[in-house]
Amino acid sequence: MPDYTEKDHTFAICAYKESPYLEECIQSLLKQTKRSRIILCTSTPNDLITALGEKYSLPVYVNHGERGIAGDWNFAYGKAETPLVTIAHQDDFYMEKYTETVLDMLKRAVHPLICFTHYCEYKKELERDNKMLRIKRLMLLPMKSRTGRRSRFIRRRILALGNAICCPAVTYVKGNLPNPVFQTGFLSNVDWEAWEKLSKLKGEFLYSDYQGMCHRIHTESTTSGLIADHGRAKEDYEMFCRFWPKWMARLIMKFYVKSEKLNEV
Repeated sequence: MPDYTEKDHTFAICAYKESPYLEECIQSLLKQTKRSRIILCTSTPNDLITALGEKYSLPVYVNHGERGIAGDWNFAYGKAETPLVTIAHQDDFYMEKYTETVLDMLKRAVHPLICFTHYCEYKKELERDNKMLRIKRLMLLPMKSRTGRRSRFIRRRILALGNAICCPAVTYVKGNLPNPVFQTGFLSNVDWEAWEKLSKLKGEFLYSDYQGMCHRIHTESTTSGLIADHGRAKEDYEMFCRFWPKWMARLIMKFYVKSEKLNEV
């Protein structure tokens, strides 16, 4: 198992249009106790992204290929030249020990697939504890054990109850994963579908309950838009059908859709 350092890690920020939060995201990555590489990736080049790239001396890569969430994430993933990559979302920000925490976890791993932390949320203010965060922390509790992080059965049982893994909190160990990681088709559940696929592989899902990043929830976000037009419910049902018979998936959905309201601003 390689002894990974910050030189082996890249934050690939997916920048889209002109986000007022992009600079805050960049600054949070520059404040990491273990400083790694940062790149900007976009399919919507504009003056703001170019200016911030120049201001912070960050390379900017433009995606001229497949668009959409999966296409943009795969592009960012591919542009990271290091064996470890975290796909950062422009509206979120990271706590200063995120990278340090990830590297510490990897030192104790044998064959890691993904490495991720817990997270907090920002709506009108920072929320380190709410009902949804407590539920997800409880769901992921089995992965804190050595057996849990290695067990395909346990991780699939967790994913069968919903998506408790926050995508921007995940670091990918590229050498142990298939390429591409993300598949086109979904809008909201691109990440959940990826976890379902990766959960079948032999290896470890490393998890820390340290709140390593903060997910910003606002009205312009893709998730908020999908919840508003019920697009997410359709995708959730399709994901549950990958783990359960259709009658059971419909039953779970009656409870799961109520959780979507917790993501409303």
